[in-house]
Amino acid sequence: VQLQASGGGLVQPGGSLKLSCAASGRIFNIDAMGWYRQAPGKQREMVATSTTGGNTNYTDSVKGRFTVSRDNAQKTVYLQMNNLKPEDTAVYICNADITYTSGSYITRNYVWGQGTLVTVSS
Repeated sequence: VQLQASGGGLVQPGGSLKLSCAASGRIFNIDAMGWYRQAPGKQREMVATSTTGGNTNYTDSVKGRFTVSRDNAQKTVYLQMNNLKPEDTAVYICNADITYTSGSYITRNYVWGQGTLVTVSS
């Protein structure tokens, strides 16, 4: 099972980017999906999460600017980022609570993607 993130890049302050993260593998079920970020010299922080029931949660600094959404059929979570600021610069990492087969076993774990770099700079 793996998560593949894409969509990062360089954007000017005030600009927008949309990140995508797709899960693949022998997956039975995906519960919460979301995004975290880690800036240089800082701890990883939660950015936005989404449950299968549609509940979302955001860190205060991105409320009103970022929107998390998901396509359950495609096993994909998105992060639409608007009005980006230099302090949003970080590696964005997706995460999902996945139930999957591992050999003969059914396992449930929080799976991390590889991260995608977002740089906000003029």
